[in-house]
Amino acid sequence: MSATRFLRSMSLIAAGLAVLGLGAVHAEDKFPSKPVTLIVPWSAGGGSDTSMRLLAAAAEKYLGQPIVVENKPGAGGAEGTRAIAGAKPDGYTVGMVANGVVARQYSNRNANEVSDLQMIAFFGADPSALTANPKTGFKSVADFVKFAKAHPRKIKNANDKPGGASYIAAAILENDLGIKLTKVPYDGYAPEVTAVVAGEVDTVTTPVPDVIEHAKAGKLRILGVMDTKRHFLAPDVPTFKEQGFNVVVGTWRMIAGPKGIPADRLATLESALLKTLKDPAFVKKANAAGFSVDPKGSKEATAYVKSYDEKLYPILKNAGLVKVRAR
Repeated sequence: MSATRFLRSMSLIAAGLAVLGLGAVHAEDKFPSKPVTLIVPWSAGGGSDTSMRLLAAAAEKYLGQPIVVENKPGAGGAEGTRAIAGAKPDGYTVGMVANGVVARQYSNRNANEVSDLQMIAFFGADPSALTANPKTGFKSVADFVKFAKAHPRKIKNANDKPGGASYIAAAILENDLGIKLTKVPYDGYAPEVTAVVAGEVDTVTTPVPDVIEHAKAGKLRILGVMDTKRHFLAPDVPTFKEQGFNVVVGTWRMIAGPKGIPADRLATLESALLKTLKDPAFVKKANAAGFSVDPKGSKEATAYVKSYDEKLYPILKNAGLVKVRAR
């Protein structure tokens, strides 16, 4: 073979390899090109797990790839959050975070800070409700506040342990309304509601879905919903704001990932999730399961967490729950 023919052949081979290489690059650049993992920091079967599995199933249509839910419970959500924050920032691992991610950063030395996460989309918030045993005689938020101010710490409120969502709701009530309660800790919403039904305590500050059936049966009375609008499961119950008290608090959920996800991939995830959260069929299923859906994009979700952090920090500090780092 002549030198000229050899060089021409090598050039053709090189060109072919370049084309193949370019094709490979394009294939790798396509996102997503494989299933995305969605980490849930709690056990299967709970509200967070249920809501995320509904979301994962519906989002496949818009993302173009399956979303695989992976439960990583432990340390009150800290283990799963660590897995989300520590994942490779390529967009293929995301997860759900909730209120606890804010409180834990101040109370748990091993917990991630909010700044370790990239907020992608806001799922929604389940507003807390102030619910009373009918034997208390409270029929409105005003009745509750009047009694609480006249009798500091006389009202016994069932809530979860310090830092939990219903504890925070009770603490915010105290802070915003200028009252003092006796906060009685239980291990979860179910025992809290059982306690108020049995009359062990006077009130409870869990989300609406946890008390609605007892309220319909007349065993409990929901005094007010801590939201800007009435809850779809309790449309006859006025909000705190409607009753003259500006209190908004509840349990929220959002999708987050590790810091450093490329902007184009973040935009793809955000777009698919927002389309899913606005899909009427998905919203209907979520509402039927008791979940409120309030879609927000990455910037709005980030601002929401920042605002929540700023409001929550002084409450945690006053309660002696800021133990490992300060703002």
